[in-house]
Amino acid sequence: MASFVMWHAAAFFIILFRYSVRGHISYSIPEEMPKGSIVGNISQGLGLDLKRLKSGKARIFAGDNTEFVGLNKERGILLTEEKIDREALCAKTTPCALHLQLILENPMEWYDVTVEIIDINDNAPSFPKGEITFEISESAVIGARFMLENAIDLDVGSNSHLSYSLKPTDNFVLSLQSQTDGDRNMEMVLQKALDRENKEQLSLLLTAVDGGEPQLTSTVRIHVTVLDINDNPPEFNQRVYKATLPENTPKDTVITSVSASDADEGLNAIITYYMSSTGDANDLFMVDARSGKIILKGSADFEKASRYQLNIQARDQGGLSDSCKVIIDLTDINDNKPAISIVSMSNSISEQSRPSTVVAMLNVNDLDSGLNGQVHCYINDNIPFAIAPSSSFFSLQTEQDLDREREAEYNISVICIDEGVPALSSSVSLRVQISDVNDNVPVFEKSLYEACVLENNTPGLSIFTVKASDADWNQNARVSYILEDSTVNGVSVSSYVSVHPDSGLITAVRSFDYEQLKDFHFLVKAQDGGSPPLSSNATVKIIIQDENDNAPQVLYPVQTGASVVAEIVPRAADVGYLVTKVVAVDADCGQNAWLSYKLQKVTDRALFEVGLQNGEIRTVRQVTDKDAVKQKLTVVVEDNGQPSRSAVVSINVAVADSFPEVLSEFTDFTHEKQYDENLTFYLVLALAAVSFLFITCVVVIISVKIYRWRQSRFLYQSNLPVIPYYPPHYADTGVTGTLPHGYNYDVYMTTDSRKSDCKFSTLGGKNVLVVDPSFSETMSHTIKKNSSIDDLQSTESVRKFWNNYSLFIFN
Repeated sequence: MASFVMWHAAAFFIILFRYSVRGHISYSIPEEMPKGSIVGNISQGLGLDLKRLKSGKARIFAGDNTEFVGLNKERGILLTEEKIDREALCAKTTPCALHLQLILENPMEWYDVTVEIIDINDNAPSFPKGEITFEISESAVIGARFMLENAIDLDVGSNSHLSYSLKPTDNFVLSLQSQTDGDRNMEMVLQKALDRENKEQLSLLLTAVDGGEPQLTSTVRIHVTVLDINDNPPEFNQRVYKATLPENTPKDTVITSVSASDADEGLNAIITYYMSSTGDANDLFMVDARSGKIILKGSADFEKASRYQLNIQARDQGGLSDSCKVIIDLTDINDNKPAISIVSMSNSISEQSRPSTVVAMLNVNDLDSGLNGQVHCYINDNIPFAIAPSSSFFSLQTEQDLDREREAEYNISVICIDEGVPALSSSVSLRVQISDVNDNVPVFEKSLYEACVLENNTPGLSIFTVKASDADWNQNARVSYILEDSTVNGVSVSSYVSVHPDSGLITAVRSFDYEQLKDFHFLVKAQDGGSPPLSSNATVKIIIQDENDNAPQVLYPVQTGASVVAEIVPRAADVGYLVTKVVAVDADCGQNAWLSYKLQKVTDRALFEVGLQNGEIRTVRQVTDKDAVKQKLTVVVEDNGQPSRSAVVSINVAVADSFPEVLSEFTDFTHEKQYDENLTFYLVLALAAVSFLFITCVVVIISVKIYRWRQSRFLYQSNLPVIPYYPPHYADTGVTGTLPHGYNYDVYMTTDSRKSDCKFSTLGGKNVLVVDPSFSETMSHTIKKNSSIDDLQSTESVRKFWNNYSLFIFN
């Protein structure tokens, strides 16, 4: 046990160096070494300097093998990358070895490295079945043989050499017979006649022990049932059958047939065939139980295994059996294409490279054998490259001088074909670029770029990208963009826009205003990264587009807080009577300045309408006596921008034929306004004014009564209407208001007038009734004040006051 431990430690830490010649080196290591274990010092073995390993970018190429072994360039040693299981890697193949290549560059070199994996006894024997059952006739003769299935040990060499023992040995002994191919048949031989009446069931224990150190064992229980009266076992016509099978043969193909005979008669002569083979053979082949035909049930692949051995049993109804062996050899057909792997490649070479410069190294492998696995390669014509075989690689190298101006890039197709019939081929495309000097100027896609930007943009807005290309390669074709210094309206253009040096993206530095700047120009320079650098310019024009950023402004009617402005509509007005016109403007342009007019709020929506485009407010129907005197309209002026902006104007309209009626309603209008903070001051002032007028009116009335007594009586009893007065030589003066004509009125009031004072003014050619809110409110409070002072308890006294005041006005 101690010697085994010492050997095991030595196997993990001591390198078994077999031989080392220039270009090839071999190592041996035991399987199951932990990751990171040392395989060997390849630097010393190949006589390579550590600096050469680093400068040559040394690496291990494993081909189709998993990378079990890696290279430590710092120490020049090979290390295991993971635990290696020899049985998983090579199965029963001996010797088991990893075939690797050490690849160096600058210049390119390679060395063959072979790492042999030594088996250790890490697998115990195992029987294919958990138990074995036999039915044997009691008439079985001494010396009758019963075939047993061998145990399987995945190890190789002495670790897989098995010895068997059978207990108890009262009736049976174990017999091992060596075959010509090295295998051994294990049989259970009857040495004592069976007596069913004495013992019907026998139980035996078969033990398998391997030859490793320490030894590993496996057991299987054998159950024997003794049958009665069947004394002739089946016998095969021959002990070994051989057949040849091409790979990729279709399923259900009959390969060969085995035949056995039984001297018995009746049911005892009926023979059944069984296959007792293990491993992949059970998945690929089957035997017909009645006819003994060997049938293919899977897909046979020569590259996986070239020979299969089948163990066939013939058993009669009495449990007697015989066995034979069927050996099937597969023949190779050309069913695998060459596999091409790129070991090393230079993607770019200088146009000054000399002929025979190696560009790429290719590893080509064909799994077929013989002529089917022999491969030759060629490339496409008319290119300055050639492919040449070298050891186990193919190298792609330059054949002529290169000229990038003639061809900047080559797409090389490497085609490899085997010599099978029919021949199979594979190809790989290699892309090789030719490096260049800086001899091309960057070229813009356009000499003049134009872009439109909405005003009020956010600073940092990406406008668009200018693009220039350079026919050169790599750094010589790397274009940088520079904003040429210039001024716009006396200010540096860099305060308006900026250019990203790498992408050419033009970005706004500030927010543009269409009303101040419509467009501007500047230059962008494209400069490559060569030495010396080359450059070119392009002109960029930025056009500012208008945005709807100004709301409409109402010019008429003017909204004031000092007085209430009202439009007069007579009750006799016809349909379509022009009340007034809303005039508005918009500082924007285009459709952003197109204005439309809508009624938002109106006292009587069925009475008025506003022109959608001209803003004219007209009556929709005939005015009636039922219509309220006080009408209030709210007009919304909206532009056509997106989103639209609007302004609102309120218009008071009086529907009346007599001014007293209008005045009473306007008194209500004024009460809708907010009271002035100094209301007391205005009330006192109004009281003083009314008192003065009252005294004046009393004096005048007494004088007029003496002079025109009879006339004053006539006026007192009459009710004169308001007569419109047109001044002489009146004509349309082309005013710019919303009404086509201006109107002037003189007001005549009768002694029947009881309402507040009023006046008509001509504003912009419009007849407008203006009532001073302070005056109307003062009159109302004055009347109440005088009534309380003079104890005027009836409305008749107030009526007389207004009659006398009207008489004074008319005279």
